[in-house]
Amino acid sequence: MMRIAYVSTDPGIPVFGCKGASVHLQEMVRAFLAKGAEVTLFSPRMEGVPPQDLTTARQHPLPPVLKGDADARARGQIALNRDVAQALEAQGPFDLIYERHALFAHAAMDYARKQHIPSVLEVNAPLIDEQSRHRSLERIDDALFLACRAFAAAKQVVAVSPQVADYARDMGTPADRVTVEPNAVNPARFPDPAKFADAFCVGFLGTLKPWHDVSLIIHAFAILRQTIPTAKLLIVGDGPERRRLTVQADAAGVIDAVQFTGAVPAEQVPSWLARMHVGLATYRGSDPFYFSPLKLYEYMAAGLPSVVSRVGTLADAIEEGKTGLSVPPDDAEALAAALAKLANDPGMVRATGRTARARVLATQTWDDVADRVLLRAGLAPARMDGAA
Repeated sequence: MMRIAYVSTDPGIPVFGCKGASVHLQEMVRAFLAKGAEVTLFSPRMEGVPPQDLTTARQHPLPPVLKGDADARARGQIALNRDVAQALEAQGPFDLIYERHALFAHAAMDYARKQHIPSVLEVNAPLIDEQSRHRSLERIDDALFLACRAFAAAKQVVAVSPQVADYARDMGTPADRVTVEPNAVNPARFPDPAKFADAFCVGFLGTLKPWHDVSLIIHAFAILRQTIPTAKLLIVGDGPERRRLTVQADAAGVIDAVQFTGAVPAEQVPSWLARMHVGLATYRGSDPFYFSPLKLYEYMAAGLPSVVSRVGTLADAIEEGKTGLSVPPDDAEALAAALAKLANDPGMVRATGRTARARVLATQTWDDVADRVLLRAGLAPARMDGAA
């Protein structure tokens, strides 16, 4: 049986949480398990109850990174490397070391290189740039040095977008070791497409952070309500922007038509998406775009058309007019017009949603991603059935 070590040392990602990063992590583990692999999870955030189908994954909790000032947190993350190396040695041997890239993390890739074990470093964002821009980053020289060390040691780097792939190459990864794997979906979570019942419902799924520009959504929704007074807005998720967004919706006079669900467990997401008629993926034009929004692929799997901001390569993820619509960023009037177009054409909503669902389920599943990852690591998926 193939033995896979899955390492995630980011203190902001609870393995069994409901944020997008947690869902991504769970789905990759689920895909590896489905291929017959034995998966051992290493993380400082192992709290919570795993979904039933992930209970067979072994858990090795790492010491928690204590909260405190940015410098103390950085020192805690650096110290975690020693624990990772010791844990891998104690729990091994492994046939593959798979790591979700985190600030200051290098031990997993170093261990794999020294032990001549295939390794994959999954990179979801230019973390040093992101941390410096949106939060605070102490010990930046250490962060750069250790990131370069991890990128150099990894046999394969899987980047979630072309922009993140560029970041990996800038960090020193040879170009032939870098591949792009956007986010994907688990078809089993979305057995049925949306029914488009009740009043026209605009929907957003995700963490309420500034770069998701939910403020623009509320502004556009207020405009939409002037011509479609029965429209509803469903915001599935939670985050630091919720209070401000609630105040904005109240000031715009649409608070009675807006529902904030708060944080929702992954298993409940499909039922919330089923209440929508269209899913939104909005981003500010002034921010660098390097995402592969999980929400977009889940909208598609749910049979919803999407409306996305025309930033970076995001519009390339849809087929204009066939699986969704794209609009300029920061333009509430344009977003409202796109929503009105869909609200006034139920046939288009159904057709684009149907096409989006068929396309994503045929081409972008976590099982397919796991197959490609294993192949690039030199571990053909055919070996996962227990054959020698």
